[in-house]
Amino acid sequence: MKQIVPRSITGVADGSAASVLEHKFGASDPYTLGVEEEYMLLDPESFDLVQHIEMVLDAIQGDELASRINAELMQSVLEIATPVCQTAGDVMRELQTLRAYVRDVARDQGLRVGSAGTHPFSLFERQRITAKDRYHALIDQLQYVARRELIFGMHIHVAVDDPDKAIQIVNGLLPHLAPLLALSASSPFWRGEPTGLASSRQIVFSAFPRSGPPPRFRDYEDYALVVGQLERTGCIADYTHIWWDIRPHPKWGTIEVRICDAVTRLEDAVAIAAYCQALVKQLSERYDAGDEIPSYHRILTSENKWLAARYGLDAPVMDLATGSRIRSPIAKLVRRTLRDLEPHARELGSERELEGIAALIGRGNSAERQLRVYNANRDIVEVVRAIADATEPADADASAG
Repeated sequence: MKQIVPRSITGVADGSAASVLEHKFGASDPYTLGVEEEYMLLDPESFDLVQHIEMVLDAIQGDELASRINAELMQSVLEIATPVCQTAGDVMRELQTLRAYVRDVARDQGLRVGSAGTHPFSLFERQRITAKDRYHALIDQLQYVARRELIFGMHIHVAVDDPDKAIQIVNGLLPHLAPLLALSASSPFWRGEPTGLASSRQIVFSAFPRSGPPPRFRDYEDYALVVGQLERTGCIADYTHIWWDIRPHPKWGTIEVRICDAVTRLEDAVAIAAYCQALVKQLSERYDAGDEIPSYHRILTSENKWLAARYGLDAPVMDLATGSRIRSPIAKLVRRTLRDLEPHARELGSERELEGIAALIGRGNSAERQLRVYNANRDIVEVVRAIADATEPADADASAG
């Protein structure tokens, strides 16, 4: 059988393709936030994934919040996106509203929703692809790699006021990949088995081309030249087909942090958003002051990222900032970073939300909580039930009680 070459490989790009040359860095207030979360659509009895995204989207047509709900690659995935938020407190309110809305819509359709990096036991072979040209083209191009992508993430956008600054901030965020992954890790299971990893999602997604930590670019021109070469040769339709852990997003004028697993608890998602916002502000002010932004070899930051995927908040990572010969628990490095970020969070009005990082470390991430449920009775269905219970906001009456 003759292999069909995808349109993107032949250089035939979508006419609506995004361009790195038409960026919007500086078009909005710096440090504004946006968060995207991907949720699992669940059967309320078996807690397996169900292929009902079209039913959900049909049910919300005309609703005020309908524009905030989107389909994803597979029909068992629902994505939400907040509007632009000034503070992490705004993110909290928007995510509370959206999670409650999704819960209610799902309940009306006889469904439940959950947020974690992988579904603990569902199989990708049983998932149907969403009927959109972009997704079918992705399957045509990536084949098994894309069909296997039954994973769920959280993406955080932070606005930056200058394109060259954005590149340097991305470079400066590379050593923070491991802490962000450890904080958000929520995928210790894959295909019904405990994997021994805190984030199986990272391992699954690492098979994608143009994924993982971004290379270090000199400036925005350097970045645009590289992306332009990929576009001109038809390797990609546009820069949105570059799936790095952190990437500039020219269309929105933001830095997009993509490393995080989908986060189960609302307050943890908000704390991580506050952490990212404060980090970007800290690095932005260093750039404005002409100070050097620390940068480390990709091999070192990638090693720490692997350790975070394997061990989560217990990961023994290299302390790149001090160059110590002794590895440190990643939670210790996060606490040190928190002290540095506190004044920036205070200026952003997100100090209270940033305090949620210490609470997250104290109670453990979602991967740890899932494993505690599983180890209690070896019932993996109970793990998914616990994910759904922790994802969906409680009813107002129950909260009052």
